[in-house]
Amino acid sequence: MRANVWSGRNTVQVENVPDPRILNDRDAIVQISSTAICGSDLHLYDGYMPTMRQGDVLGHEFMGTVTDVGKAVDGLRPGDRVVVPFPIACGSCNACAKGLFAGCENSNPNAAMAEKMMGHPVAGIFGYSHLTGGFAGGQAEAARVPFADVGPLKIESDLTDEQVLFLSDVLPTGWMGAEMADISEGDVVAVWGAGAVGLFAALGAKLMGADRVIVIDRFEYRLQKAREIGCETLNYEGTVVLEALNELTAGRGPDACIDAVGMEGHHGHAGVHAMDRVKQAARMETERPHALREAIMACTNGGTISVVGVYGGLADKFPLGSLMNRGLTLRTGQCHVHRYLRPLLDRIERGEIDPTFVISHTMGLEDAPTGYETFKHKEDCCTKVVLKP
Repeated sequence: MRANVWSGRNTVQVENVPDPRILNDRDAIVQISSTAICGSDLHLYDGYMPTMRQGDVLGHEFMGTVTDVGKAVDGLRPGDRVVVPFPIACGSCNACAKGLFAGCENSNPNAAMAEKMMGHPVAGIFGYSHLTGGFAGGQAEAARVPFADVGPLKIESDLTDEQVLFLSDVLPTGWMGAEMADISEGDVVAVWGAGAVGLFAALGAKLMGADRVIVIDRFEYRLQKAREIGCETLNYEGTVVLEALNELTAGRGPDACIDAVGMEGHHGHAGVHAMDRVKQAARMETERPHALREAIMACTNGGTISVVGVYGGLADKFPLGSLMNRGLTLRTGQCHVHRYLRPLLDRIERGEIDPTFVISHTMGLEDAPTGYETFKHKEDCCTKVVLKP
């Protein structure tokens, strides 16, 4: 089959790879109809996530049709149309029992590697390095889905792929970002990043009762999408964000701040940004956490910082003193997609959420290298690329 594979820093290519096959009685094989390039894929593309190997199949946002199932898979059969959540979860460990599916204790075969880096292992993730299991991803014609009796969500309505594809990651990730912000009626919420996750976090914050949502980015076309869903916006290239947020909130700061940017933030003090870039290039630091630093400094006393932007390791100049002395709450995590699938699908079916507004480009699988370059460099007003195998 054809698949998009990692070939080195800033290089992907579509190659012939072996067809997936059933390896465990709880596996399924899914023929992929739609897949997407995620902002966190760019961290792999840029070479900032360790343990990538040449030939690894990329992609963790995908859906399609079941073509084969293992003997132990109940509830799925060939012909079923499914969306596949990006974390792989067994459904029965201590973490899964608590609904913490991205912390599954059984799905990552490279747990020892993750323990050395993070203290405890994380769940397996499709197409996201050997640190998370080395599983082949979904930017391909087909994929093996482990624990298929737990993960995939059947789509039994006539909703289009574009309406439900983002249930695999960015829609529930943004929603969880808003949920972790502990929003109350009337709150002011600031969101760093107007990519797909940031836009869905902003939309979630509004649906959860926020009075005002302020989205911060540097690309006007992305900020326009935020305005179209009823948000205020700040372009950080033309303003001092902390001063602007104080002015917009009568000096108090936002009640909650959501970091939807992660390890490759671009703004911040020029000197600090340059130092981060140098350290990151030399692998002395894995992050450029400008958004997180700024979110902590901006948040009101006693407020909440929610982090769904992806970080990979170690960050310098973390404002721990501000976090502690002002009584802030920091909440973060990879998204526990499984627990949001059905509630968010219900909202889509009722017309409360239309996720398609983030899509800017649709391409064939063979165009994946072009898609990565277009997405990375924000060319042609690119917000989200959907690939059609």
